[in-house]
Amino acid sequence: MALSFEGRVALVTGSGGGLGREYALAFAERGASVVVNDLGADTKGGGKSSAAADKVVEEIRAKGGKAVANYDSVEDGEKVIQSALDAFGRIDIVVNNAGILRDRSFARTSDLDWDLIHRVHLRGSFSVTRAAWNHMKNQTFGRIIMTTSAAGIYGNFGQANYSAAKLGLLGLANTLAIEGLRYNIRCNTIAPVAGSRLTETVMTPELVASLKPEYIAPMVLWLCHEQCQENGALFEAGAGWIGKLRWERSQGSIVRQKNQPMTPEAVRDQWDKICDFTDATKPKSIQESLLSVVSVLSGLDSDGAVGATPTAAAALASGVNPAEAVGQKLPPSTFVFTPAQCILYALGVGMSTKDPDHLRFLYEGHEDFSCLPTFGVIPSQAAMMDGGLSTIPGLNIDFTQVLHGEQYLELYKPLPTSGTLTSEATIADVLDKGSGAVILLDVKTYSGDELICFNQFSVFVVGAGGFGGRRTSKSARAAVPPPKRAPDAVVIDSTTRDQAALYRLSGDWNPLHIDPSFAAMGGFKAPILHGLCSFGFAARHVLKQFAGNDPSRFKAIKVRFAKPVMPGQSLQTEMWKDGNRIHLQCKVKETDAVVLAGAYVDLHGVSEASLETLTQHGALQSELVFAEIGRRIKDSGSELVKKVNAVFAWEITKDSQSAAEWTMDLKNGSGSLHKGPCGGKADVTITVSDEDFMEVVQGRLNPQKAFFSGKLKVRGNIMLSQKLEVILKDHAKL
Repeated sequence: MALSFEGRVALVTGSGGGLGREYALAFAERGASVVVNDLGADTKGGGKSSAAADKVVEEIRAKGGKAVANYDSVEDGEKVIQSALDAFGRIDIVVNNAGILRDRSFARTSDLDWDLIHRVHLRGSFSVTRAAWNHMKNQTFGRIIMTTSAAGIYGNFGQANYSAAKLGLLGLANTLAIEGLRYNIRCNTIAPVAGSRLTETVMTPELVASLKPEYIAPMVLWLCHEQCQENGALFEAGAGWIGKLRWERSQGSIVRQKNQPMTPEAVRDQWDKICDFTDATKPKSIQESLLSVVSVLSGLDSDGAVGATPTAAAALASGVNPAEAVGQKLPPSTFVFTPAQCILYALGVGMSTKDPDHLRFLYEGHEDFSCLPTFGVIPSQAAMMDGGLSTIPGLNIDFTQVLHGEQYLELYKPLPTSGTLTSEATIADVLDKGSGAVILLDVKTYSGDELICFNQFSVFVVGAGGFGGRRTSKSARAAVPPPKRAPDAVVIDSTTRDQAALYRLSGDWNPLHIDPSFAAMGGFKAPILHGLCSFGFAARHVLKQFAGNDPSRFKAIKVRFAKPVMPGQSLQTEMWKDGNRIHLQCKVKETDAVVLAGAYVDLHGVSEASLETLTQHGALQSELVFAEIGRRIKDSGSELVKKVNAVFAWEITKDSQSAAEWTMDLKNGSGSLHKGPCGGKADVTITVSDEDFMEVVQGRLNPQKAFFSGKLKVRGNIMLSQKLEVILKDHAKL
């Protein structure tokens, strides 16, 4: 399939002739809107004319293409990019091609010769690219080409100024490739060999004529296409040939001994070995470069040769130094919100007006309008999203390799539904996991001077381990495995195809969750759901199942993100009650893959006020009582089995309709309680309304009186029902 640039806007600097003209014509021919930039200066940077740019624009328009001319110097990068925005509304591609020559032998090179070359080549490319950068970041797409030269790579007599500027462009491109990766911005460097005004000074006329610019343009177009994921690479090209360059380094030699001075004679004696490229290495990053050096030193024997201080040397190589990072504070962030943000978040984690219980989180006019407890992660996430970690000394890491590993949230009071919150983040610890580093980021969020909530983000940085640090930390809020028994409750909830698109509106703008091409770079077939979205789903399942959707009962949640979820899949939350702690595990129902592991929610104990709250919101009050009975049966079930020796089936009604079933087995094993119909034959089946059940539990209604008045109906061995008073009295007090 032919490569198309429809909808893309390309800027080519210095495109009034030569290579730039060829690039501009090629982009336009394939559907791009093109900005033809050319100052109209001569090869030494003198003069100015609009004629060259205008002529290329006319050529493009004559063929039905779209193009505008720009006559600004590349030193005025903002003006150059603004012309693209004014004409076409965006900027997708920047080809930094503009250049001049002021060739002199080094001894004859003046300050002006040096400065003019750097201003046009290096500063000009910097200025134009910087002006386009934020636009590319915001649209999560950009393609940038820097133009170096064989003179920059290898050197060339009479071109010291030009060579220095051209190799400087390669360094600039390599860094932009790293910084732009997470935003789907790709930056590559080309060293074209083609006939042009600049190469006429160093090539014969016959060679200039044979090295046509049209033999370079196809490579530039491929590197600028959205399908091309090449990044941070250097290419030479000419006459239809293209080659990729890379750095190579010899194995080298250690030329100093432990407790001995290093001497030039030792260097001389090892020179052949130092320069031997047999089994050469090919470092691709600064981390690989440093790590290679450290791995050689730290692996030496201690019987004569020098060794590196393991922790310090490894920290230098990995870019991670806990001694510098731990305790550092990130810039504080402010979060201003209204009920709209609370509602949007609730929708983002799957709440719906189809469920009446959800209305208190979706309607600002509801008498008990509340904010979901897990909304507490939203004000604090700015510490993660706004690049604050990049300002921390001792964390020289590749942020494209950052994964969200675990999350802990604790509330100190119910969240407000509007206001201004301030978050303060601190590096709590940095751990060495071998294959990567774990950064523990503690974030405290305040309303004025009052502490509202605390978050701990556990961030895993792939490939940043091996710096000799600790593997565990007292500061970490640990994940806890679930009990080894059947769950007490299971909730299955479907996400929608647009779940990630909706959740991201709460502030997590990572294109991994919306852009298919960006997701593909991460190895995913399609954009994935935010881990914190699944986190929100699971938390509200617990809140409804064990707390009657009462946000005041929520205390804390901890999860470990195990695997991704695809929007549209169903989440299955399995829950185990253990006192006021609800252990949970979340799976994708379709694949049975665990996505949230080692997780739990801590609840505040229930109170009379909580029961009243449950009644107001239509939930079953009896849910809390049965949960408490189940916990106590777990603690003393064997004793109850001896006393009772019966299986009770409960049918709880509400508004004369069956609302819930429970099975209380106090006959087999050590006793058990589960929600659902009795699998076998019950000795006694009791039918009672939720309201009357609570009257009995709280001692306001005698079970026998309830039976004779018809409020409590019994089938089976009626005599066994006499033991109910003992069970409820002793084991259901709240």
